[in-house]
Amino acid sequence: MKVTLQTNEENAMPLFMDIHHSIPEGADADALAHAHQADLNIQDKYSTHYLDYWFDVDAGRIFCLVEAPDAESAQAVHRESHGLVADEIYPVARG
Repeated sequence: MKVTLQTNEENAMPLFMDIHHSIPEGADADALAHAHQADLNIQDKYSTHYLDYWFDVDAGRIFCLVEAPDAESAQAVHRESHGLVADEIYPVARG
């Protein structure tokens, strides 16, 4: 299923928020920072721009904000860089 979002002048590419429902066992803030850096290292290959990420250790969730041509491109970065693909991905707009 291909999910895309209309662009606007303020945001050149669609914006997506992805959710990972479980933090890998033993992962800490440093490990998650390395995973994010791995995304940044290959994002250009997929014409994406990973902007930020957040994690909730207690709930066991990770959230990533990315500009991407489509959801599949964003997932491809995660898949290739560290294998931790998101469980959900939503098109979002800045408020």
